[in-house]
Amino acid sequence: MGRGEIEILFQPQYAALDRRLVGAEALAHWRHPEKGRIGGDRLFAIAAQGGLVEALSGHVMRTALDAAGNWSVPVRLSLNVTAADVAGGDFAEIVMFAVRDAGFPAEHLTLEITEQVLLAELDRTAEKLRRLSVLGIRIALDDFGAGFCNFDYLKRLPLHYLKLDRGMIAGIDQDPRDLVVLRGIVAMARGLGLEVIAEGVEREAQLQAIVREGCSGWQGFLGAEPMSAADFATLSAAH
Repeated sequence: MGRGEIEILFQPQYAALDRRLVGAEALAHWRHPEKGRIGGDRLFAIAAQGGLVEALSGHVMRTALDAAGNWSVPVRLSLNVTAADVAGGDFAEIVMFAVRDAGFPAEHLTLEITEQVLLAELDRTAEKLRRLSVLGIRIALDDFGAGFCNFDYLKRLPLHYLKLDRGMIAGIDQDPRDLVVLRGIVAMARGLGLEVIAEGVEREAQLQAIVREGCSGWQGFLGAEPMSAADFATLSAAH
């Protein structure tokens, strides 16, 4: 991290109805001097082997918040949260201090959590997330539909968004059964007062389907690939 090899890219996020730019998800990559670019999942797996996940997450959070604080247009920043992050007793305080130090509006921050994060100590995790939610920070359940989902999460966590895994989106413009599943998830989310964000949108027909079914936002290569903080700043200013 100290050698500047960890690169933070930003995946633009759009409103479904009008394609308005509304935010970005921060994604970490490792520009390895010999192996080239290493993606976020593998990067965090390597960090876990060395007990460096919390340090890596902290670096990503601080770097992303500092970059977002310089954007001229107020948009949402989404940060991924790991199980190691939440397991730390001072997780909520770390996020609070990082937001304060960066001068970033808490109400413009979204934390994306996966089921992996929630497998243990659900009550403690929920309490930490509630403390952050009170500050205006939004909570998203990420990769929804990628594996087994304990629906108890939807009742006990202070969630604002369901973020659909790209596998839930891949066939919605081709397989009627996929579309039925999407329709059911959106109806359930609406009943719980949650917004639905689609990830991995690559085709215009997929976008039209999520708009028809009531998803509120999306991200994917149809909109833009992950980009540098400077490029995202230019994009957001243009919007």
